[in-house]
Amino acid sequence: MFKTYLPQRTEANWVVIDATGLTLGRLATSIATLIRGKHKPDYTPQLANGDFVIVLNAEKVVLTGGKLDTKVYTRYSGYQGGLKKETARVAIEKHPERMIEHAVFGMLPKGRLGRSLHTHLKVFRGENHPHAAQKPVKLELPHAKYEVKE
Repeated sequence: MFKTYLPQRTEANWVVIDATGLTLGRLATSIATLIRGKHKPDYTPQLANGDFVIVLNAEKVVLTGGKLDTKVYTRYSGYQGGLKKETARVAIEKHPERMIEHAVFGMLPKGRLGRSLHTHLKVFRGENHPHAAQKPVKLELPHAKYEVKE
């Protein structure tokens, strides 16, 4: 009989991404790919073998078109009249970290695996982060840059 090969859990890498000038959706797809581990040759859909991703300068992410005023984020407290709505313009001023997390978590699987992958994303508002001991590698995402067409 043949035995099914299942890759062993490898030590996860830590990656730093500077979100300055990057488009939100393109940034989120790149982060979701890294967190899932789809860029690795031993990718297995049912395992969390991806990397840890640190996102810096979350407030400098770019939304294209008129999404700043038309995109609406909603949350519900569970009480009557507890539906809160805010546009992306308000959300990027108050809590830009939550915007990036929302975009990335929507691209991860739902269920037990997705909830365990949520811990692989660390988003910070400024340049500083407390994960220097993990020796993260800086990653450039040129395909996510927003270029102004004239």
